[in-house]
Amino acid sequence: MKTDEIEYVGFWPRVGATLIDTVLLFAVMWPLLTYIYGWEYWTSTEWVFRRAELFINWVLPAILAIGFWRIKQATPGKMAVSARIVDARTGCPVSTQRLVVRYVAYYVSFIPLGLGIIWVAFDSRKQGWHDKIAGTVVVRRKSHGPAPVAFEGH
Repeated sequence: MKTDEIEYVGFWPRVGATLIDTVLLFAVMWPLLTYIYGWEYWTSTEWVFRRAELFINWVLPAILAIGFWRIKQATPGKMAVSARIVDARTGCPVSTQRLVVRYVAYYVSFIPLGLGIIWVAFDSRKQGWHDKIAGTVVVRRKSHGPAPVAFEGH
């Protein structure tokens, strides 16, 4: 794809993509956790890390995100907004190692009050800190607006 046909994906479409991914992830995690630990998992005030809980809450989301990024260059939420993750220098798909770095760098972006995520809104290439650390950008085809209105006989 030519560079004049693509654009960086801004803050709000990426927020929308994240919301979609969060809902989908919760739709996978909730039944698993409920099946394994029962309803008391959601009402208990006990703070205990169990193996399945650790896997479902921390490892599974990482595997799913990195897997989708590797195979589709996007999570379902990013696909919904026609976005994909590419190498910031070449525009090519990103290596698995750098995708793992990008995932871990999300935590760096969130730690200072989410500043690394909010950075997307102000950066000229719409990169969050996780993108800068991993050397990635999020792009999509330029929107040329909807098709012009046309009626028969007019």
